[in-house]
Amino acid sequence: MAIFDRFKKSEESEMSFIDHLEVLRGTIVRSVSSILIAAIVIFIYRDWIMDNIITGPLNSDFITYKAFCNLSHWLHLGDSLCMPPVKTQLQSTTFGGQFLSAISMAMVGGVIVAFPFVFWQVWLFIKPALKENELKNTRFMIFWVSFFFFFGAAFGFFVLGPFTFNFLASFQLGTKNIITTIPTFADYLDNLTNLILGCGIAFELPVIVFLLTKIGLVTPKFLSNTRKYAVVIILIIAAFITPSPDWYSQTIVFIPLYSLFEFSIFVSRWAYKSIEKQEEEWD
Repeated sequence: MAIFDRFKKSEESEMSFIDHLEVLRGTIVRSVSSILIAAIVIFIYRDWIMDNIITGPLNSDFITYKAFCNLSHWLHLGDSLCMPPVKTQLQSTTFGGQFLSAISMAMVGGVIVAFPFVFWQVWLFIKPALKENELKNTRFMIFWVSFFFFFGAAFGFFVLGPFTFNFLASFQLGTKNIITTIPTFADYLDNLTNLILGCGIAFELPVIVFLLTKIGLVTPKFLSNTRKYAVVIILIIAAFITPSPDWYSQTIVFIPLYSLFEFSIFVSRWAYKSIEKQEEEWD
């Protein structure tokens, strides 16, 4: 009977593992399907998306150029924040270049559009493994993760994109102007994708800090002690990506990035206090 009981438990454990894999398979299938559906829709409307979104930072009527120029005049700074649109002609060097770029554009767009649904599916998969007290600390997780991702993606597209492309297009090596920059569309799309996805992931910092604080790997004191190093790093980043050396442009980029770091410290303090409160209740 003892041997039979052990065999029965082993069989139940194996079935549980198989069921777990089945749930994982369903999660992957639904996530990939949502990305593909969004990518197909984007591919169908590729011309409109290309003219109004993808090449936005290259258009003279892009909202960012107007907004920063109006802000510069409102602050009585003259044209300090006015950025001229990038004057360049993109090229494709292969027969299938534009078609492959359209597919790449659709797939990246599909990932961005389907991000909340994909994260929701991942969350449903890992949620059963969490304890009741852990679930209380993760309320509205899907909302906040999606919010910071889209906020970061928008920052990369509307702010870093114009600044970065202006800097790269106007950068000249040598004094004789014998080098002409003629970028390919694939190169432009790669840079734009890196900016959007990179900022989207980077702006998840408050969520990551919250989780690291909850598991004890990060403390508010540690983040506060690294503030001076964070200021220097963010200033270097702002100085590198801004097209002009004036402090106005660098400040425009510095403020959101540093605010994100300070907000992460606030989130860490809030999470740390909730941990201390729980420990006091247990005592």
